[in-house]
Amino acid sequence: MKKIFLSVLFFLVGALSYGQVENYVIDPVHSSVTFKIRHFFSKVTGDFDQFEGAITVNLDNMEANRVQASIETASINTRNEKRDHHLQSPDFFDAAQFPKIIFQSKKWKKVGDSQYEVTGDLSMHGVTKEVVLSVKSTGFGKGMNDIDISGWEASTTVKKSDFGMTYGGATLGDDVEITIDIESHKV
Repeated sequence: MKKIFLSVLFFLVGALSYGQVENYVIDPVHSSVTFKIRHFFSKVTGDFDQFEGAITVNLDNMEANRVQASIETASINTRNEKRDHHLQSPDFFDAAQFPKIIFQSKKWKKVGDSQYEVTGDLSMHGVTKEVVLSVKSTGFGKGMNDIDISGWEASTTVKKSDFGMTYGGATLGDDVEITIDIESHKV
């Protein structure tokens, strides 16, 4: 009887620790990664067309969630071909040497209703820095063809100089505002 009790107790503790875990992959067709940076007195916007990632969701303890994502630096798109080539050059992203921007979460902290501060490592241009994303869960449910989906919004501001990108002087701001809108599919 004691052995059965211990087995049940172990199972319950394990279930409480791990909760209901679901795995999702980012749907790049219904997601976006955009940025803004000051150019003289206004802001220029752009986005990245190629990215991927995975989100592990613990529905019973959202602070145990994990996310990892990567962005192809050569997929930068500011709707100006000359500027895009310059941004891919060694003056900025150096896409040939550093083809990916990578984010790996380390900690999720609940700060409001469906809102989290997600701390993680951002690796870009050969430099890794800890950043904090403001993340909002926008919901879980059924999508097209009865597929389970989840929605997420995230934002942060990073300094390009922190990642070794100093080109632009007073012409170009240092703060880069990043906005991420994600639809992900359960796998």
